[in-house]
Amino acid sequence: MAAWEPCRDPALLILSELVANSVRHAAALSPQVTVVFAGGPDTFAFGVHDRHPYRPALFASAGIAPGRGLATVMELTRGLGGRAVVRGDADEGGKSIWVTLPLRRGFR
Repeated sequence: MAAWEPCRDPALLILSELVANSVRHAAALSPQVTVVFAGGPDTFAFGVHDRHPYRPALFASAGIAPGRGLATVMELTRGLGGRAVVRGDADEGGKSIWVTLPLRRGFR
């Protein structure tokens, strides 16, 4: 799938950072992490879910983020023309961080 090639490596880095953060920061309250993928002809999306209630802020720049991991996630996501959101569970007992990336040539 040629459309996937420009974002494959950054997407894997973003995903690994989100999973590592979940394991590192949420493991005490959430021993399981769930990763969900979805794709279409023009978009690839993935989410990382845990049952820790804390919802981290997503920052645009490493210069203003308290940690480098989520800043890297945001810089890569935005650099690919994508977006990231934090969605809380209906019962407020957990959250998912979703990243959506366009599958197209000519990324920013």
